[in-house]
Amino acid sequence: MYNFLQRLGRSLMLPVAVLPAAAILIGIGNAIKAFQANSIIGQFIFNCGIVIMENLGILFAIGVALGMAKKNDGAVTLAAVVGFFVVTGVLSPEKLTEVLHIKESSLNEAFTAMNGQNVFVGLIVGLIAAYSYNKFSSTELPTALSFFSGKRLVPIMTALFSSILAIIFFFVWPFVYDAIVAFGKWIINFGPFGAFLYGFFNRLLIPTGLHHALNSVFWFNLAGIDDVAKFQTGHGAVKGITGRYMAGFFPVMMFGIPAAALAMYHTAKTTQKKRVAGLMLAGSISAFFVGVTEPIEFAFMFVAPMLFVIHALLTGLSLMIAAIFHWTAGFAFSAGLIDFVLSLLNPVANHPMMLMVQGVVFFIIYYVVFRAVIQIFNLNTPGRGEDEIGDPVVETASTSSMEKENLQREPRKYESMSAQIIDGLGGKENITSLTNCATRLRLEVEDAHKLDKNKITQAGAVGVTTSGQHNVQVIIGTQVQQVADEVEQQLEQQ
Repeated sequence: MYNFLQRLGRSLMLPVAVLPAAAILIGIGNAIKAFQANSIIGQFIFNCGIVIMENLGILFAIGVALGMAKKNDGAVTLAAVVGFFVVTGVLSPEKLTEVLHIKESSLNEAFTAMNGQNVFVGLIVGLIAAYSYNKFSSTELPTALSFFSGKRLVPIMTALFSSILAIIFFFVWPFVYDAIVAFGKWIINFGPFGAFLYGFFNRLLIPTGLHHALNSVFWFNLAGIDDVAKFQTGHGAVKGITGRYMAGFFPVMMFGIPAAALAMYHTAKTTQKKRVAGLMLAGSISAFFVGVTEPIEFAFMFVAPMLFVIHALLTGLSLMIAAIFHWTAGFAFSAGLIDFVLSLLNPVANHPMMLMVQGVVFFIIYYVVFRAVIQIFNLNTPGRGEDEIGDPVVETASTSSMEKENLQREPRKYESMSAQIIDGLGGKENITSLTNCATRLRLEVEDAHKLDKNKITQAGAVGVTTSGQHNVQVIIGTQVQQVADEVEQQLEQQ
């Protein structure tokens, strides 16, 4: 399970790296619209960013499929896209109304969450695509069906499995959605503690996309609260109460998330801090200015779920504190600086600057708690685990003279080097999968005890590291791609 989560976390770094760019575009667009309400340019830039956020599901499907497959192959990417479209397309309100012969107004609202934003569906489909590739990419069908053999079979099997998944979701998803809405209505009467419960479950439900179901209870008119509209228009607003289910997010998104990012940066390996800093800084900027927290949250959500639960608890605590003292502010998009500044001009806001004081306190709490938990439990946050972000500049600087000599060879001259590496890994039959990053071969082997590290380093590798009984990394250098291609070619030879 540990190795599975480690690989899953590494896989998610690909789509996570895209999110800060989307958040920055959203921030620029919002900033322009704040000064000029009907700005076409501002809306265009905003849409450029929001369209990425609206398709998180398919981005995560592709990332998981590539990371969990035994080879980085375009076939598994195509399979992930096919599978995601099958599930979200079949379960879309438009398609379901055709199948069930009913009006869209009669359809359960749960299926509105079956869209490009559903990261949970993306994760499952990505795993299905990776499984299909690992299982069927080498399958030979009878002569009459031979055209569909091998990699062509992967998208077909993924579509089949995804169809089964869609059928399961058709029956299960509405019950889950309705249960969350019912739960949201139930906690309304708990006052500030209800705000705590809302904040806590709001964060926990993010991977599933079902947090929108919970949000609809408190932010819109599903249960009569209509927090967003009442705060923005003032109609039916109660000063100190309206905005209760938004205010507590400002200290978390503007201060807590950047503090968590700083803690992960400070606890990263020295050789990996440069790469971690780029991701964490961009994510922190988007969280502070725009209130888009996914770039940071998805960086630790799956590799360190303990931290995500802590984050959810602290979010609930923030909402409860703001509710107790009746500090309120609101947003039209999310709880970032832009919306906070606009909130200061809103007469419904109540002591909004106290939320900034609370934010400073939460910055300290997040930093101390995250840093302590990461170090005490040795959590595999970005920059700490062997399968996380690497730093090719630092690693290349430590290359040996033998490696430098090997890197100057022509690609086909890696043949003998690769053959010796395979032999040192215990032979072809001991190698079950091969991928590579910027400087390393990453392999899974049947038995790590069969390794001959001396033979591998004599072939020209800088070093060899192992994790458990099956995971091996062979450090090559910046020319690792040529070596990986040659190793792969030799593994495929009979």
